[in-house]
Amino acid sequence: MKIKIQRDENLVEYETGLESATLLEVLIDIKHHSDKSLAFSSGCRSSVCGSCSMRVNDVEVLACSYKVQNGDVITPLNNMPVVRDLVVDMEKAYSFNKKAKAWLSTLSSGVALDGSDEKANELQSDCILCGSCYSACPVYAVNGEFIGPFSLTRAWKYVSDKRENTEQEKLGELQQDGIWDCTLCNNCTVVCPQNISSKADIEKLRMKSAQYGFMDPNFSSFGGGFGFDGSPSF
Repeated sequence: MKIKIQRDENLVEYETGLESATLLEVLIDIKHHSDKSLAFSSGCRSSVCGSCSMRVNDVEVLACSYKVQNGDVITPLNNMPVVRDLVVDMEKAYSFNKKAKAWLSTLSSGVALDGSDEKANELQSDCILCGSCYSACPVYAVNGEFIGPFSLTRAWKYVSDKRENTEQEKLGELQQDGIWDCTLCNNCTVVCPQNISSKADIEKLRMKSAQYGFMDPNFSSFGGGFGFDGSPSF
């Protein structure tokens, strides 16, 4: 079986005798027996840590769960600086959790969660920060300040928590380079290994924002030229 791996600007072909193996197993086999300089990340080997995310034939996968096919082309995640070979720097993407204030801030006293409350945002808690959604996101590709899918999903988890007492403040942090910049293309949902729909979470954040009087800030830049101030435009 032969696969190609992107290294710098080149695709390097490797051959492995492994059959019905995961991509991670093949990469380890190559590193041990063919090329000790090959660099990639891995951790739990159980699709939990997210550290082995990469792209196969232009689609984001977890190397520990993807079964290799002959002729596969392996490349690092998009939209992130490549440290070496298949290893990318995720720090910029992780920083958006702070920008989005994706945590419980001020709690309302005496409010407890029941089973239905916990179930409401249980799926959002399954995010493993693998970065696949940022790699597949066309908005992040052109706007490096876009808060992005997994941070917006986490923001919804805490905005929707009935114990949170500052949801309006949190929503305010998501207006610029955030929920209104998303094209709702659904690429993030398609590649998510946990089947989380950041698109759906962003739509819910938009609806919650509207309840507090927020609107797409991009509209204001159009001004009267499009008649938004009630005056005719010619």
